[in-house]
Amino acid sequence: MYIQQLYMKELNKILKTDAKMPLSRASVINIFQTASWMKDDLSLTLKPFDISIEQFNVLRILRGQNGKAINLQDIQERMVSKMSNTTRLVDKLIKKNFVERKICPTNRRKVEISITDLGLSTLKTLDPIIDDTEHVMIKNLTQEELIRLNSLLLKLKNKTL
Repeated sequence: MYIQQLYMKELNKILKTDAKMPLSRASVINIFQTASWMKDDLSLTLKPFDISIEQFNVLRILRGQNGKAINLQDIQERMVSKMSNTTRLVDKLIKKNFVERKICPTNRRKVEISITDLGLSTLKTLDPIIDDTEHVMIKNLTQEELIRLNSLLLKLKNKTL
């Protein structure tokens, strides 16, 4: 119980409130606040490259196709943020020459998206920078704590192993 009070006190300090709240609400707020902090750090890292987190996510999805094209729906299904407007993201990446869009020769209603050489080389530049940023974010946790954190997050989403 004492540890719970310490965590609540620390969380209240972060949220700048003295209001008492149920542990469930504090936990949800803490997760949102942590996600926001991580997203802000990653956005700041990508800003000099004029790439958003969502655009970066699309580029990594396309790189994972190993040269094969993919349609917008499949990209959307693999996105971390399902709320993103995939068409708009792809259009911006096309303007930057990071991806290309082609009409499928066998089904003219199908649009296929693939990453360009410039997109691949940009990811090659960004990979170590993002790796460093992620490492700094989690530096206070041990390997065992990271495993436990991931296990708990999966359990929270009802996807236990």
